[in-house]
Parts: sequence; C-alpha cells; structure tokens
Amino acid sequence: MKMAWEIVIGLETHAQLSTASKIFSGASTAFGAAPNTQACAVDVALPGVLPVLNKGAVEGAIRFGLAVGASIAPRSVFARKNYFYPDLPKGYQISQYELPVVSGGEILIAVDGVEKRVRLTRAHLEEDAGKSLHEDFHGMSGIDLNRAGTPLLEIVSEPDMRSAKDAVAYAKTLHSLVRWIGICDGSMQEGSFRCDANVSVRPLGTDALGTRCEIKNLNSFRFLEKAIDFEVRRQVELIEDGGSVRQETRLWDPQRGETRSMRSKEDAHDYRYFPDPDLLPLEIAPGWIASVAKSMPELPMAMRARFVADHGITATDATTLTGSKALATYYEDLVRLAGVEPRACANWVLGELSALLNRLEVEADASPVAPASLAGLMKRVADDTVSGKAAKEVFEAMAAGEGEADIVIERRGLRQISDSGAIEAIVDQVIAANAKLVDDYRAGKEKAFNALVGQVMKASQGKANPAQANAILKGKLG
Repeated sequence: MKMAWEIVIGLETHAQLSTASKIFSGASTAFGAAPNTQACAVDVALPGVLPVLNKGAVEGAIRFGLAVGASIAPRSVFARKNYFYPDLPKGYQISQYELPVVSGGEILIAVDGVEKRVRLTRAHLEEDAGKSLHEDFHGMSGIDLNRAGTPLLEIVSEPDMRSAKDAVAYAKTLHSLVRWIGICDGSMQEGSFRCDANVSVRPLGTDALGTRCEIKNLNSFRFLEKAIDFEVRRQVELIEDGGSVRQETRLWDPQRGETRSMRSKEDAHDYRYFPDPDLLPLEIAPGWIASVAKSMPELPMAMRARFVADHGITATDATTLTGSKALATYYEDLVRLAGVEPRACANWVLGELSALLNRLEVEADASPVAPASLAGLMKRVADDTVSGKAAKEVFEAMAAGEGEADIVIERRGLRQISDSGAIEAIVDQVIAANAKLVDDYRAGKEKAFNALVGQVMKASQGKANPAQANAILKGKLG
C-alpha cells in the first residue's frame, strides 16, 4: 500500500513598491523604458557612489506591517547579500537579513469556504537585480539594468500551506492586499508581483520537514498552481522509487508543463551576509508609525464584516465584493447613489457588472458603466419604468456606449407599461383568444395560468408590468 503524503508549502513574494524612484537612487522606476536608460551611477555601482534610502519605500513597508498585524522594528539593518550574476553589477544585493523591518503578522485566506490563517515570518526591504535577456541575442545574453535598484518588499510566509489551492488563495489575497493599501500596482506581467514557492513533502502524521525545493519567479496564479502540483508529484514519485529529494532551486517551464533544475539551493551562509557599511541602521520612531496608520484605508476584513452587518448581504458576497479595492469602491458608490436595497446593488455588481468586467478584462474603476450610470438604471427598475429583464438589455447598451439609461430606454422603446387600463385591455384580449387555457386554469391547472401570463407579456412585447399583469389576470379569472 502506498504511503500517504502531506504537502508543505511556504511562499516568498516580491512586491515592487510603488515609488517614483529607486530604493537607493533617484533613477526612475517607470516600466517600459529602453534598456539601460534608467540605470544611474548608483545602480551600476560606479566607484565612489553612495546609496541613499528612499523614505517612500520605508513607508510602504510600514503600511504592510500595519495591514497584517505585524511588528515594525524600531531599528533594522541593511545587509549585503553576496553572489555573482551578470545582472548584479555590484556583486552583491542590498537586502535585510538578521534585523528585518517587519516581523510576524498573518494573512487570512478562504479555501473551499473554510477560513485558514497563514503566518508570516517577515517582510524586508531590498533592491531588485537587473535582467538578463536571451531571446534577441544569438549565442549571447544581453543585460538590462533598468530594474537594478528597484525597491522590493520581500514577504516570507511560514510553511503553513498544505495544497496548491492554499498557495494560490494566499497569493491572491496578498496580491489584493498590497494593491488595496497602495504599496504595489500588482502587475504580474511587468514583474511587480512575483512568487517563489518552497515545496516539500513528508509522510502524513510526521512533524519533521522534508527536503524542500524552491521554484523561482512564478508570475501568474495559474503557473503557481501548476508548478506546485507538478513538483509535489515529482518529489513523491522520486521518494517512492527509492530516491531522495535534493535541495535545489528549480524553474517552471510552461511549455513542457514541468519544473526543471536551475542550481543547487544556497543556504544563508553561502551569501556571506554582513551589514552594509554605506548605510546607517534604519530607525523608525513610534510617531512615524502613528502618522502612517492615520493614512491607512479600511482593510478588506473590516469592510467585509461591515457589509455583512450593515448591508445584510452574505459573507460570501461580501468576500467577493472586497476582492479588490476598485470593486468595493464601485459597490459602495452604487449603494450611496442608487438609494435602493444594498442587496440589489450587490446583485448587479456581482452579476452583470462583473460579467462585463471579465469580458473586457478590466478593473471596476475602468468600467464603461460608471456607478452613477448604473444607479440611474436601478432607479428606473425601482420606479417600474423598465422591467428587470429589459434592464439587462439597457445595461448592455450602456456598456456599448449608447448613453445613459433614460436615453436607451426611450430609443429602444423599453418603457414598461404600468397603466392598469392598458394592461387590462391586453388581458381581455388574451382571455378571449385562449379559451382552453382559461378552462384548464379554472379546472385547477396552475401551469395554464403561467401560460396565460406569457401570452400577456408576448402581446405587450414584454412591456407589461409583470406584477400588475398577474394581479389583473387573477382578478379577471376569479
């Protein structure tokens, strides 16, 4: 009988901090510049240059620490992490090792409706390296140092995740959080948010950790899940075939759908960390933390609880609405402007609006239908100007640029008939033309009534107020 295995996963996430300049120089961090046009003397380590710490990067770290309930160190130290690679011009990376700026904290995730806590080990500030370019050079590699010195917050979790689904839920929650608090734009395509997954397996019921492999630079949630699933299978098969897992760094190959070996995994002593002599210790006074705390937005967890308590929506809907700050802001604006039940607003945002955003692949703040416009449509549903079914047609027309709700309703002739006299006349015509259905209903066949309602709606071209049509038809049939 095969042994049962437990998966153990920890993630190291690099979030690029949203500063205009680099962490130790004044060079721009803007994406997309021509190679090596945004690398100044400090970034390329010319002799005699000195790094100067970017205050904005430190505030980003403080904001993150506050958001996850972590300890923010009153004194932290920058260290040199020594290794040699073509895109690291100094021969070392300025990072933090023994005394990071943020320690502890936790991220709450939900997997299959079950809430889990993932503890954080630390979050520390560091600079990014440059980038090696292989595709456009035959037999050579090009080096672009534009990214060298870009400010990163490396967020390290404890090995608390037990499946690829756990890891994806954690990464998505963390991705949403750093964008929510405004410290990272979260663009995975541009490299602003990258994950390294440390994966190991152990016999179920044991406490000792297995030998881990690190999968580097996973820049999509789909790749993260696929890479972990493959790596787990690889390690289990290796052990069950009598082999052993070697500690190493691996890369995900999306074309082959597999991880492959990159290099043996270094330990901390291999990097020969020592305090950077060019940088003083970073001291963060309590007043600075208090000042940053005042500028913090309401966090997703608090907002979810408020939506459930004050708006009467389900916890599941509240979780989805707070999945991004843009969507939560849209929903709150809609509730304020529409003047209808918050649950109705939630239904529109989670239904038609979300379908539209997914189709266009944009965030809520880029929706072609603004909250005020959707609020105008919802008011026309509430005052019976337009039916719920017709409202969906109006919404699609608004999204296509046909104008506000009132314009679309008039232009397309979708105004609902609410005049009782007009509806009564249609009902009389339907009763006269459908004697058999009338007899069936009076004989106790409820389905006949629904068929008669359908005939009324058809005769009115879908414009009769359904509630009024039902009431008048019932009154006529006795």
